Amino acid sequence: MTNARVYKAPQRQSYDVVIIGGAVMGASVAYWLTQNPDFGGTILVVERDGSFEFASTSLASSVIRQQYSNPVNVLMSQFGVEVIRNFKTRMQNFYPAGQAPDLGFKENGMLFTCTFGEVEAAKARVDMQRSIGAHTVFLSPAEIKARFPYINVDDIGGASWGTEAEGWFDNVGLMTGFRVAARGGGADLIENEVVAIGRDRDTVTNVTLATGEVISCGMVVNASGPRANRTAQMAGLEIPVEPRRRDTFIFACAEAFPTNTPQIVDISGAFCRPEGKFFLAGHPAATDGPADYDDFRTDFDLFEQGVWPALAHRVPKFEAIKLQRSWTGHYEFNTLDQNAIIGPHSEVKNFIFINGFSGHGLQQSAAAGRGVSELIVYGSFATLELRDLGYERIAANRPFLEAAVI
Repeated sequence: MTNARVYKAPQRQSYDVVIIGGAVMGASVAYWLTQNPDFGGTILVVERDGSFEFASTSLASSVIRQQYSNPVNVLMSQFGVEVIRNFKTRMQNFYPAGQAPDLGFKENGMLFTCTFGEVEAAKARVDMQRSIGAHTVFLSPAEIKARFPYINVDDIGGASWGTEAEGWFDNVGLMTGFRVAARGGGADLIENEVVAIGRDRDTVTNVTLATGEVISCGMVVNASGPRANRTAQMAGLEIPVEPRRRDTFIFACAEAFPTNTPQIVDISGAFCRPEGKFFLAGHPAATDGPADYDDFRTDFDLFEQGVWPALAHRVPKFEAIKLQRSWTGHYEFNTLDQNAIIGPHSEVKNFIFINGFSGHGLQQSAAAGRGVSELIVYGSFATLELRDLGYERIAANRPFLEAAVI
């Protein structure tokens, strides 16, 4: 990858908040700050690639679900659903009349299949999710077959299904809306790159940009996605976040499917969902480990040897399909517990993390961004309690595990 970008200098030499990363997480933080009447500070959002060609946000599969093993993740996604459903109304003051984005939320739900040995654990997760307002149900093999007759249920013990408030939506529309609204609220958004972070003992003092400017700052927010640890290292800090490749495939199937087809998550790890007249599919990497920051090569063997056989077994209609296109993005994978890191460093209090979402960042961006904005304004979470996701567990090497990671 070559850098042919023309970077832009900021308007000021000092900002109250500098956000490193301008995709959906950084844009969400900036949006919620600008909408808070108790915040009157200045905001700079620095994004190294204004095209977002390789941003995790742009390359995400764009689902939102409430089927998690941790209640905090369920609650974060519930707020995400609220924002997505009402996004057009929320954004209308920042766009010309009638041009605010509708995110096209398709609420077909996700169908998580499970083995016979996983049934009781799956039912327990459903009970927990329902106890805090989710619409998940557990389906026996016979019930799956009755609702979705094209699914092979011979070797599964059942499935959990989100009957509403789960599905897929416009990822770029969400990011763009947050960015437009943040700019409309007074934040400065520039294409540039932070190349150094100045620190005086337990305080970050400034950031240096690729264009040479040294910008004084009151707080720094690390919203760098898969590059989060590289950003942290500039400040002499470390977090267990690394890029991991995830391949996405679009294929055509000659067989017809009903309009209520959910996203199917197979026991093998393969998943697929309808996407217009095509299907979107993926599968965990055969050998999963850290990727080079600039490695976006697609593993087509994964489709031939992993995705296609697994899906053809689960949905026999998929025995005859044709690959149309593909792309590869990066998860910002938290190797400790596959959960987000949200909050300040335990010693460098004005360096705030919003990192490590391990594939569920897009759907949690609204809640996470709002939470970080509250930390900046009030010094604590004001709406949804996110302390379990704080940096302290990282420092203590104390995992807060999320079992439902795709």
